[in-house]
Amino acid sequence: MTDTTHLLVSHPLPGCALLTLNRPQALNALSAALRGALVQALHTLDADDSVRVVVLTGAGKAFCAGLDLRELGNEGVPTLGDANDPVRALAAFGKPVIAAVNGAAVTGGFELALACDVLLASTGARFADTHARIGVIPGWGLSQKLSRLIGLPRAKEMAFSGNFIDAETAERWGLVNRVLSPDALLPAALALAADVASAEPGMLHAYKRLIDEGFELPMGEAMVLESKRSSEWAAAQTPEALARRREAVQQRGRAQAG
Repeated sequence: MTDTTHLLVSHPLPGCALLTLNRPQALNALSAALRGALVQALHTLDADDSVRVVVLTGAGKAFCAGLDLRELGNEGVPTLGDANDPVRALAAFGKPVIAAVNGAAVTGGFELALACDVLLASTGARFADTHARIGVIPGWGLSQKLSRLIGLPRAKEMAFSGNFIDAETAERWGLVNRVLSPDALLPAALALAADVASAEPGMLHAYKRLIDEGFELPMGEAMVLESKRSSEWAAAQTPEALARRREAVQQRGRAQAG
């Protein structure tokens, strides 16, 4: 494990990196130092071929309380760029990222969770959008992503009220994939990461990119994009490679069937 003080980076399983936001005394608020450490870690892991999937979680009782309000009070709202914007870094990250939301995910912390590909939550997780109460317009996509995930009226309720929703409500609304007990959260996230890491790494990168880019398009254009990418991918495959993968899939299916 590498301790960067603000961010813990470890490799608990082959192909899997675990990033832990490490400011528990500040509810893992995104200070300038933490934002920079997270961006740098993502760049390093994206270039590391031994890493196929990342799990992101928080130390202590919170996932992330958003931007550090003490810093905002002293310095104002920061100007974000490639070196200190973790949401932009997650959007550019070529490998799957699983959020293990262990506690409160608020405003910028909520946006950080939504920038991940899969969200698992503990029963203690809570989500809130307090932009309207703080007096800051979202800059990491919350105003657009949330309505597309949970519907416009629900997103507006969260945005206008600033109220928390609990993990069970988040699951019912389709915000998180599933809810687990606090003790089961990280093991479940790592087990899922191990499953993801066992897939073809090139395929993971290509499929994630296709899903993300297609989701931003109207359905008809997205289908055209899929057809184009499918043809390009198929043209690059050999019969031998396809046979090898088919056998691996069959073996895995037999193993999972017991």
